[in-house]
Amino acid sequence: MPIDSAASGADASLLFQALQLGELELANRIVMAPMTRNRADAEGVPGEIMVEHYAARAEAGLIVAEGAWPCAEGQGYCRQPGIVTDAQVAGWRKVVEAVHAKGGRIVLQIMHAGRIGSVHIKPAGVETLAPSAIQAQGQIFTDAAGMQPFDLPREMSADDVRAAIDAHRRAALRAREAGFDGVELHCTSGYLPMQFMYTGTNQRSDEYGGPVENRVRFAVDCLRVMAEAIGAGRVGFRVNPGNAFNDAHDADSAATHAELLRQAAPLGLAYVHVMRAPVSDIDAFGMAAQHFAGRLILNDGFDPASAEQALARGEGQAVSFARLFIGNPDLVRRLREGLPLAGFDRRTLYTAGPAGYTDYPLAD
Repeated sequence: MPIDSAASGADASLLFQALQLGELELANRIVMAPMTRNRADAEGVPGEIMVEHYAARAEAGLIVAEGAWPCAEGQGYCRQPGIVTDAQVAGWRKVVEAVHAKGGRIVLQIMHAGRIGSVHIKPAGVETLAPSAIQAQGQIFTDAAGMQPFDLPREMSADDVRAAIDAHRRAALRAREAGFDGVELHCTSGYLPMQFMYTGTNQRSDEYGGPVENRVRFAVDCLRVMAEAIGAGRVGFRVNPGNAFNDAHDADSAATHAELLRQAAPLGLAYVHVMRAPVSDIDAFGMAAQHFAGRLILNDGFDPASAEQALARGEGQAVSFARLFIGNPDLVRRLREGLPLAGFDRRTLYTAGPAGYTDYPLAD
């Protein structure tokens, strides 16, 4: 069903202003949010279908490519891309070159799933690790065995924690090797950084557990080594205070995220990508502005009009769209020219192949 565009290009002047995010030069403030779409091959290698998908959306001021695993233990989903092997780097390089050829900018989201995953997804012998040995409630789809319960993870040793942090450093380097303009650390949706942050998933008694200052340490350490590896101006991170996805629970999510933002602020990062809180008692945008003295990309639930209004109020410097970019590969043009916006088919969000991925038409 078509979605009416509420703002014409003439009315949305702020959305089309250029923006500097650290070392990232954006032609406009319309960002494509990262979206897991499960279109890599069985080895996590991006193929031509992903090249076509991202290149079609290169007019965005910035594309944040979907979460890629930084090590084998970090894979969460079937057909999820990685950024570990030479083949994965080569596949991503084709994506990046296609986006750059159209004048676009693209960063890669680094996503370690931690306890979210299954032995039916990871290669044989690869363990599922987490801050504590607490199994997530729920199930996950596997190509090999259908729906399966999440694995019971093994608690990470001190060496495991150090290895995971170093995997993020290497992932940032490999992303730059593939040509990405930068990287974004995924700190939400119940994945490994959030598992360290939240009291419901972290029962450690070492320097990565206990008080909130310790629980945010893993995410901050990952950000620090990524920034040291490729430059702080090419590193961002994504947060969502109040998020409970993948059985994530915290005694005080607002306070936890405020501490993360406070500790990350001195690193001089390019941006924080902040999602609207799913609970009414947390103002995620205000929190990020208060505790992170840097550029904010706002996300979740925006239409063109509300995005323009948020920028005009100074709540953030850019707005990211997810759902609108699915069915509208030429979203930027449609917004600029006030063209109708198309919907999308939810049934094909995570299926293999071109249906619902590369077959959405351009506007006439």
